[in-house]
Amino acid sequence: MLRHPPISSKLPVFMHGADYNPDQWLHDPNVLEEDIRLMKLAGCNVMSVGIFAWAALEPEEGKFNFEWLDQVLDRLVENGIYVWLATPSGARPAWMSQKYPEVLRVQANRVRNLHGHRHNHCYSSPVYREKVRIMNTKLAERYAFHPAVVGWHISNEYGGDCHCDYCQEGFREWLKRKYVTLDALNHAWWTAFWAHTYTDWSQIESPAPHGESAVHGHNLDWKRYVTDRTIDFCRHEIAPLKAVNPDLPVTTNMMEIVPFDGLDYRKFADVLDVISWDAYPTWHEAASDKEQAVKFAFNHDLFRTIKGKPFMLMESTPSLTNWQPVSKLKRPGMHKLSSLQAVAHGSDTVQYFQWRKSRGSSEKFHGAVVDHVGHEHTRVFRDVAELGKLLARMTDILGTSTPAEAAVLFDWDNRWAVRDAQGPRNMGIHYERTVIEHYAALWQLGVPVDVIGPGDDLSRYKLIAAPMLYLCSEETGRKLERFVEEGGTLVGTYWSGVVDENDLCHLGGFPGPLRRTLGIWAEEIEGLYPHDRNALVLSDGNPLGLTGEYEAHEICELAHAETAEVLGVYRDDFYAGRPALTVNRLGQGRAYYMATRLQQDFLDAFYRRVASEAGVARVIDTELPDGVTAQVRTDGERDYVFVLNFSGAPQKVALDAGDYLDYETGERVGGEIALELNGVRILSRPSRYQGREA
Repeated sequence: MLRHPPISSKLPVFMHGADYNPDQWLHDPNVLEEDIRLMKLAGCNVMSVGIFAWAALEPEEGKFNFEWLDQVLDRLVENGIYVWLATPSGARPAWMSQKYPEVLRVQANRVRNLHGHRHNHCYSSPVYREKVRIMNTKLAERYAFHPAVVGWHISNEYGGDCHCDYCQEGFREWLKRKYVTLDALNHAWWTAFWAHTYTDWSQIESPAPHGESAVHGHNLDWKRYVTDRTIDFCRHEIAPLKAVNPDLPVTTNMMEIVPFDGLDYRKFADVLDVISWDAYPTWHEAASDKEQAVKFAFNHDLFRTIKGKPFMLMESTPSLTNWQPVSKLKRPGMHKLSSLQAVAHGSDTVQYFQWRKSRGSSEKFHGAVVDHVGHEHTRVFRDVAELGKLLARMTDILGTSTPAEAAVLFDWDNRWAVRDAQGPRNMGIHYERTVIEHYAALWQLGVPVDVIGPGDDLSRYKLIAAPMLYLCSEETGRKLERFVEEGGTLVGTYWSGVVDENDLCHLGGFPGPLRRTLGIWAEEIEGLYPHDRNALVLSDGNPLGLTGEYEAHEICELAHAETAEVLGVYRDDFYAGRPALTVNRLGQGRAYYMATRLQQDFLDAFYRRVASEAGVARVIDTELPDGVTAQVRTDGERDYVFVLNFSGAPQKVALDAGDYLDYETGERVGGEIALELNGVRILSRPSRYQGREA
């Protein structure tokens, strides 16, 4: 499918808006009317309302006040502004914490929290679940068919865990369903180590800093349980909403996957109708914004891939944050560039936190469309309004797909296991950074990428990069082997195929279930100190046509080429002359293996050759300046090409042969286009993806 239906038929255009908190301004009725005037000036057509409004909706237990929300929704829709109506479970009112302390979380040290902060609630608490059910039922009965409401915004940024008695019992029941017998659990967790064998289910507790924390299978299962428990709570929230109007879509806003790693977001795919997330890059941290652009492009692609259709940019800042180490203002052009980056990677919305700055508390200095000055005569407001006008003209891009022939494999179970491994480099083995560096090489080429998990269909891709696949089940190994045999190109690295899904080491030689696919045996692995260096020396006449030496650092494996061809060897130490880069031909495809961690200069050169060899097309068949990328969305008839400049300087890009039009002006363009500092150009052309699934 190359075009998807709009997120809401009520609003079949790009959604442009913000988190709106009218409950903070109930003391001044003039604020709502002024906000509506400003929303229309800014070209904003949607607001997310009620995210933390529980105390305003239920100021006392059982006493509800919806009149203010009635007025807000009525006035907004009268002015052509729609609403994602939130369930307020992200922060419960003080009366609830006081009367029912069981709703408050217990930390891993077994100490119950006091009232405060957000997400300070137990997903297992029967009281909290009942209070959420009552609230959501009342919201659904009152607003599920309100003309303003385009969908439900479930809670806010789910995260964290609870270690109370309810959660301990829930964990034990989860383990019983998974393992059935204690013998099976003890084997999977290898509890004979340190005589930690369990003889009764009641002996099992969640990992604790003053208790059990050294059984890696235990730690891994706890993280899986936390994801499953959170999803169960999310389902609990959604059920009363869908019972009233099953057609109204639901979403919950997720967070950047680095550093947040607490929930396996892929498991939410079957629960949510649309994926949304909150993006807060630290723009202008360096002379070039390439590193930030790559990291957030990776996130955009991951969230798009979860459901394989357009996603929502639910939160971004129109100016700065107030919680990053340094809060930088967006330089001229960056608001448009960063917003269109999300659109280029598949977002059908651009939304902000927040609409109007709060007067007090922890986010009073967080960026907003409307500053404390309270009017439209600000640089930020003008940037937002300019983008709003452009988005209103981009309806033909709405719902279009991003056709990816390449994918990067990124797995939550794997990242949890890598972090827990106590392996070769405990000062930092950098799984996430490594994955993003491999992704960065494809980004620089202007190659569209999906970010997939081991459970996804691999057959649609020509090239898959799977760096540091430390946790690799036999099933995943077979899938990757079949992918290569059927003609795919796989890129693997050191520290792969080491443990199975229970975090038990594969026997018979690493990389375990990938050994036949990669054609190597990894005998030993070591971590290097920060000052240690080695190098990859490329073999003369290797099939990739690469030459010279490239620096190696952090990790080195001693590997034996079994069926693989050696493309390059180590230069130094007792590693000298041993395989550092290999390729194995298997069936119709091939699998590359890097035995050591290599820097971005090698990855860029390597993927340029490998992508070409695999037949992976670039969006524009041209060499892009460093820090400039090209992304594409298509409906199968027209391609919409986004050329984005994160280099920190003006640039020029030579176009390939094609019938290009400038999307904003309609003028024909060819030869070379100019990009301003923080510049973006949208081009359209006849589609190169006719007849393809995207």
